[in-house]
Amino acid sequence: MTQTGQAVGIIGLGIMGGAISRNLAAKGWHVVGFDIDAERRAEAKENGVEIAANAAAVAQRAEIMLTSLPSPAALHAVVSEMVAAKAPKRIVVELSTLALHDKFAMRDALAPAGHTGLDCPLSGTGSQAKTGDLVVFASGDTSAIEKCRPIFADFSRKTAELGAFGNGSKMKYVANHLVAVHNVATAEALVLGMKSGLDPQTIIEVISSGAGNSRVFELRAPMMAEQKYDPPTMRITTWKKDLDVIGGYAGELGVPLPVFDATLALYSAAKSMGYGGQDTGSVCAVLEKMAGLER
Repeated sequence: MTQTGQAVGIIGLGIMGGAISRNLAAKGWHVVGFDIDAERRAEAKENGVEIAANAAAVAQRAEIMLTSLPSPAALHAVVSEMVAAKAPKRIVVELSTLALHDKFAMRDALAPAGHTGLDCPLSGTGSQAKTGDLVVFASGDTSAIEKCRPIFADFSRKTAELGAFGNGSKMKYVANHLVAVHNVATAEALVLGMKSGLDPQTIIEVISSGAGNSRVFELRAPMMAEQKYDPPTMRITTWKKDLDVIGGYAGELGVPLPVFDATLALYSAAKSMGYGGQDTGSVCAVLEKMAGLER
C-alpha cells in the first residue's frame, strides 16, 4: 500500500537508511531526508529522495519520521534539533540498535513537545534492506504503529508488534545475539572445510540444503568464500557497538552469555587487522590466519 505524495522523513541515509529511503521512493512515497554526509545525501538524491537542509527541516515537512543513526550522540542531537524546531506533532520511528536508556531518553525528550517516539529496530542486513527483506520490531504506542504500517510494509516483509516501548530493542538484542554467533560459526565451519581440502562453493551448496543451514550462512558464506567484504552489509565498527549494547544489557539482567562472549575477541581482532570498515563476514579472514590457511 502506498500513499503517493505523503511525505515520509528519514534522518540518516547510511547503509540501512539509504536502502529504506530508496525503496520507499520507488513505491511512490515522497521521501524527505537528511544526512550529515554529503556523499550520502547525493546518493539519496539520485534515488529520488528530496534532501532537506537539516533534521529540523525534515521535521517541518513529514508527519512520520524515521531515524537510522550510528550512535546515541547522533540520536540525541537530532532529537534536540527537532524539539527546538517546534514542528507540529510528529511520530518519530527510531530504527537504530541502541541501549534501552538511550531509546527512553529519546521518547521522554520528544513527549513534552507533543511528539510520539517509537522503538522499532530492524532485523536484517544492508543487503536485505536493499530488497525489502527486513522485519520491523515495533514497540510503543499502538495507534502510532498502526499509522506507520503502510510505510513499514513498503520497506520490510513483516512488522512484529511487540507491545510496550522498549520491547523492540529487547527483541533486537536477542536477534543480534544469534547473528553474532551464527556469523562466527559460519566462518569457523568454512575454514574447517577449506583447511581439510574441500571447495568452499561445494561446502555452501551442500550445507545450505541441510540441517546446518541458517539465514546468516546464506548471507555471509558466499562473501567468505569469495573473500569479498566490500561493500559491507554491516561494518565491523558498527557491529562492535551493537555487541557492546547486548553485553551491557545481559550484564544488567545477570544473564551469562558464554557462547556470545566467545565471539567478541574475533570481532575485535577483525577490527585490529584493518577490517573495521568492512563487513562482519571478515571474521573468516581472522580465522583463516589463525588456522594458517592460505588461499
